[in-house]
Amino acid sequence: MTRERLTLYDTTLRDGQQTQGVQFSTEEKQAIALSLDRLGIDYIEGGWPGANPTDSAFFDAAPETKARMTAFGMTKRTGRSAGNDEVLAAVLNAGTPAVCLVGKAHEFHVTTALGISLEENVENIRASIAHIVAQKREALFDAEHFFDGYKANPTYALECLRAAHDAGARWIVLCDTNGGTLPGEIGRITAEVIAAGIPGSHLGIHTHNDTETAVASTLAAVEAGARQIQGTLNGLGERCGNANLTALIPTLLLKEPYASRFEIGVSHEALEGLTQASRQLDDILNRVPMRQAAYVGASAFAHKAGLHASAILKDPTTYEHIAPETVGNARIIPMSNQAGQSNLRRRLADAGLEVDPKDPALALILDEIKAREAKGYTYDSAQASFELLARRALGRMPVFFEVKRYKVTVERRKNKRDEVVSLSEAVVVVKVDGEKKLSVSESMDASGHDRGPVNALAKALGKDLGRYTEALKDMRLVDFKVRITQGGTEAVTRVIIDSEDAHGRRWSTMGVSANIVDASFDALLDAINWKLLRGA
Repeated sequence: MTRERLTLYDTTLRDGQQTQGVQFSTEEKQAIALSLDRLGIDYIEGGWPGANPTDSAFFDAAPETKARMTAFGMTKRTGRSAGNDEVLAAVLNAGTPAVCLVGKAHEFHVTTALGISLEENVENIRASIAHIVAQKREALFDAEHFFDGYKANPTYALECLRAAHDAGARWIVLCDTNGGTLPGEIGRITAEVIAAGIPGSHLGIHTHNDTETAVASTLAAVEAGARQIQGTLNGLGERCGNANLTALIPTLLLKEPYASRFEIGVSHEALEGLTQASRQLDDILNRVPMRQAAYVGASAFAHKAGLHASAILKDPTTYEHIAPETVGNARIIPMSNQAGQSNLRRRLADAGLEVDPKDPALALILDEIKAREAKGYTYDSAQASFELLARRALGRMPVFFEVKRYKVTVERRKNKRDEVVSLSEAVVVVKVDGEKKLSVSESMDASGHDRGPVNALAKALGKDLGRYTEALKDMRLVDFKVRITQGGTEAVTRVIIDSEDAHGRRWSTMGVSANIVDASFDALLDAINWKLLRGA
């Protein structure tokens, strides 16, 4: 059976940039565009040229891609021709093979937001699309607020679509701009649009996630006949975000009835890079990836309960809807107070530790984990610390160095400009290969800002570890999480540190203490020991 082609349109660089707190540099946009291209995305919407310097600079230096680079803008303004509208001209001047224009499809927005007549709006759509087509560019029309407009006045909303279609638009995109339309309505209205004469082969769907149904609404539109899907990596976008392509792509490629009925530009081989693409974006944004994200999250294939882990050992399909490596992810068997020996043996095996099922050390490790979790530890989210604990219990943990003592001081004072400043200093004494070494470091960065006592400790500890110093040079701290596990005067602080190195390895370690610096130091020690355990 011949499968129908679905087209993927990514708007991370434009609509995703409208996320609160997100602002891409030109270089970051280039990196994201190349990542999207490697996946096999069909269209990359680079931004709105002329709207801001960064978007304009990106189009001036846009990378070569197989994907059709697309510039975004708005339909011409009333009172001037399409050829004499400087805003529209700036969009066309980007020189992209495709141009997407947004226009109103809701009479309320036409008369209230734009303040023009319904007829003028239709003419603006028609003339703008015709102008793009005359320039030999592929034209796309984003029908803004379409679903709300259709529910208010279906005749007028359809008239806006027909104006774009008759003017030569290749794609007419139905936008649920406010994100309030539910999947059932999305599917029904999309089908009615097709029945009214707008072919599904020219229809796209653009949903927002304000009711947490953007992915479901997109699939509903596809089932109704829409053939272009718009979305963003990791669901970035204004307010609650856009339809998440990192969820949609594997669903379309792996799940029925979509896998048998449709084909997309993403191959199964490229799909293995999906998790990497998702995490690269989070790294660019300097934010922690969402652990519970479908397919690509760190917890997407984590099996905590002992019953689950036991079944996974026999057949992974018992508790996994797809193989994690299909999307470039990995299975995790976390250790927790719910763990049984099945979890433990599997986690030890993943760490390269083969242990006889009758080894009494297994029970000792479980008892230790459960006792520690009662004190505030959580090996569920600190896999590297668990491995070190297990190795020590099994007698398979080398001693690289010994910390004899450390001291941290924090000074808070006013400078010559009467500004409050702080400075942290750390002294660490370690014993390596029988030799004591004392290192001192402060936490001041290159710009003259204090990075805190933990930073000072990390710098001091890594300054001189003898023959191990070189192996730590590519290691860096990427996330630092603090949690108070008990209230009142008996409060205990749990610190989890995420580290990574130049080999792409990422690991989590933990420390627990009533003293936040001490907890941080323990987590740091585990991070360094795990790195040294892995060698270079």
